[in-house]
Amino acid sequence: MGSAATESNDTLLGNGVVGILAETCNMWERRAPLTPSHCARLLLGGGNRTRVNRIIVQPSTKRIHHDAQYEDSGCKISEDLSECGLIIGIKQPKLEMILPDRAYTFFSHTHKAQKENMPLLDKILEERVSLFDYELIVGDDGKRSLAFGKFAGRAGLIDFLHGLGQRYLSLGYSTPFLSLGQSHMYPSLAAAKAAVIAVGEEIATFGLPSGICPIVFVFTGVGNVSQGAQEIFKLLPHTFVDAEKLPEISAAWNLSKQSQSTKRVFQLYGCVVTSRDMVSHKDPTRHFDKADYYAHPEHYAPVFHERIAPYASVIVNCMYWERRFPRLLSISQLQQLMKSGCLLVGICDITCDIGGSIEFVDKSTSIEKPFFRYDPSNNSYHDDMEGNGVICLAVDILPTEFSKEASQHFGNILSKFVASLASMKQLVELPSYLRRACIAHDGRLTSLYEYIPRMRKTMIDLAPAKANPSPDKKYSTLVSLSGHLFDKFLINEALDIIEAAGGSFQLVRCEVGQSIDDTSYSELEVGADDTATLDKIIDSLTSLANAHGGNHNARKETELSLKIGKVNECGTGDIVDKEGPKVLILGAGRVCRPAAQFLASYPNICSYGADDNSTDQIHVIVASLYQKDAEEIVEGIKNATATQLDVADIGSLSDLVSQVEVVVSLLPASFHAAIARVCIELKKHMVTASYVDESMSNLSQAAKGAGVTILSEMGLDPGIDHMMSVKMIDEAHARNGKVKAFTSFCGGLPSPAAANNPLAYKFSWNPAGAVHSGKNPAVYKFLGETIHVDGSSLYESAKRLRLPGLPAFALEHLPNRNSLIYGDLYGISEEASTIYRATLRYEGFSEIMATLSKIGFFDAANHPLLQDTNRPTYKGFLDELLNANNISTTTTNINIEASGGYDDELIARILSLGHCKEKDIAVKTVKTIKLVQLLCYQISLLL
Repeated sequence: MGSAATESNDTLLGNGVVGILAETCNMWERRAPLTPSHCARLLLGGGNRTRVNRIIVQPSTKRIHHDAQYEDSGCKISEDLSECGLIIGIKQPKLEMILPDRAYTFFSHTHKAQKENMPLLDKILEERVSLFDYELIVGDDGKRSLAFGKFAGRAGLIDFLHGLGQRYLSLGYSTPFLSLGQSHMYPSLAAAKAAVIAVGEEIATFGLPSGICPIVFVFTGVGNVSQGAQEIFKLLPHTFVDAEKLPEISAAWNLSKQSQSTKRVFQLYGCVVTSRDMVSHKDPTRHFDKADYYAHPEHYAPVFHERIAPYASVIVNCMYWERRFPRLLSISQLQQLMKSGCLLVGICDITCDIGGSIEFVDKSTSIEKPFFRYDPSNNSYHDDMEGNGVICLAVDILPTEFSKEASQHFGNILSKFVASLASMKQLVELPSYLRRACIAHDGRLTSLYEYIPRMRKTMIDLAPAKANPSPDKKYSTLVSLSGHLFDKFLINEALDIIEAAGGSFQLVRCEVGQSIDDTSYSELEVGADDTATLDKIIDSLTSLANAHGGNHNARKETELSLKIGKVNECGTGDIVDKEGPKVLILGAGRVCRPAAQFLASYPNICSYGADDNSTDQIHVIVASLYQKDAEEIVEGIKNATATQLDVADIGSLSDLVSQVEVVVSLLPASFHAAIARVCIELKKHMVTASYVDESMSNLSQAAKGAGVTILSEMGLDPGIDHMMSVKMIDEAHARNGKVKAFTSFCGGLPSPAAANNPLAYKFSWNPAGAVHSGKNPAVYKFLGETIHVDGSSLYESAKRLRLPGLPAFALEHLPNRNSLIYGDLYGISEEASTIYRATLRYEGFSEIMATLSKIGFFDAANHPLLQDTNRPTYKGFLDELLNANNISTTTTNINIEASGGYDDELIARILSLGHCKEKDIAVKTVKTIKLVQLLCYQISLLL
């Protein structure tokens, strides 16, 4: 079968014989690149006109069109495709199906140097195959010619509506959605649409229960996927609204529910959002600019969870996302939304971007099991529909559910190209749009794709022994490229510039756009032997970016943007080669630099007395999601190294942890358990700055078994207070004594001289954490009675405390969470009638904080006034908060600068609204409010 191929290329390429592969990648893949009708037209048109002489179809019992239909159209049915010069399919074939010296066309997913598909590319090159990728066939309008996006959107939304009916039933509501089947259950797209229309007619006639309304579908993006999903949604009775109108709809329905609980609702709401609705510029004086956002996403903060998600019933995710952009919805954001009563029911993630823009969609689903349920309250995943949380659909092969129509659509376009491909003997014979889609020809990569081995090489060089290797040069810098790197082949020019100047590069990150409309992003660690060469490379890359930069006035899109990091001297060797013990700090927040400075300057306690001074210092490695952040942390610290790491990439995390003795995680607490599991597996010690939660407690036995210390927050509280408590209790027990009452007061207070604000408090930790702690419920035991304190009344439970030896200290104490668990830990639950742990503050703190809370300063939900694009002034917002009950005032128009009169007005309002009873507390509260205003103003000057 291969001998004929090696004798003469003419007998294969361009011989006019086309083969159609049997799809083998997935049980559900029933699509075909050409339908029997397409084959008939190509064959009946005659070889002279269509240049297709024969079509051989591999038999398949699951293909949407039966073998007999192809046979009736004039095709030959045979497993053997050795006579074919052109072989076509949908998905990648098995490697053993690749025959030498032929042309193949399918979705290869190789042009991005995807590691998992490199064996396929190796086979293609080994067999001297000409490979054409559908994804790369682009029309004159710059858009992909061959795609299934709309079919993914159509099938995805129908499947979700099917599951939505089951979910609502589990919540106690019967809806017309329950009668809808999955897309593949219908013989055609038309039949599926008819079923959706029938559901819509039932909604229009009998309505939906008001208890689940308004039902709002939010569609992200405006591409083919979104258009397909909206096409199905529009078959239901609906109204589309702009994003800024969502709060109004929610508010109107809340009022309606209060008055008419049995009212039926006869429509759904739809809202299409783009990146403009998902982020806002960190500089409040600047507006959203798409080009700027794509080039500098770090300048923007996520707002989707504040402006859109609180009002959504269903989020239909249709938009491409890269890790450099803010997430659409994170786990912590969803947890907060659910606590505030958000009515989100489910996520229809048609993009199937695992662990991507929607963080908790961390696995794909299948057509046979299209849903999982995610419970944010305990970060758990379930396969059923009953219980708390949201349902998620993330099927990665949706278009095949409409195999007949998808194949017809695809074949209508592909059949126009088949004649040229079937008769092609040399690439020059093809039109330019097909030449650009050819990745390999005659055993070699074509010129446009010569970047693949260069990218691939640097990917392979990221071996397990190195977490973030620098180029083999003395000096390096991080270069970030974003834009149309691959569809315009600008990546080739960039790599040519680096290598032509004698530099080297290694790929740190690569995010490739999924469509021609999407930009791509690459981070390269670029190295050179001297700074002059590195400067030359940077200048040339800058010139390239300028040449392809956008022109707003000429409406020219930015094709390439560039960011250059700090130049580093790399001669000190790789992290793994550093002598002495190594400590890994994960994170780049404010506490990381002091930690790195302390550890890097601290002598190695294991080397005291040793003669070799080279090992006297600890080497610190700071790892952050972004290299530049880590570099800023270690700048100027002699024994510290910066590296890039995504802790969600367990493989890379393991590689780095394996090189150190101790890991210090200064990341948010939600990351600790995953990091701890890696440390336990590799027998590395770990320190965190967070309380021990359930996920960490569950690792206790595993850590002990591995001989590993996992030390969570161990400072004052928890820390010194526990040490002192256990010491005293153990001493009492050692003397056969019993503890009748245990009371512990603990708190970090500023010295009296530094307690110079109304709260008499300084935030040495995250202010948001301090505010949240004031909402924590508490429980303790007092004289045998268990006392429960609700989080909403924690501040009101504060009591005065005077210390006999320090009469000048006016203090107060608040119960600190669950004191009872410490009775068990200390072994005194049975003998002590009082077990009470409290937080210390200066007197008056709790009354002021309680007043601020009642005013609304600590509300987690967005205030409607802040959701408007025209943000209010601080005074305007304050007036709104303090006039909630339309209190009649006489000086509401007083200028805020006229502090005396306005202060009196604020004090009067606070007292009139009943937020506090004592004028003295109201006065201190107003002073605190003014202090917050001043701080906000000063911060704004720094941004």
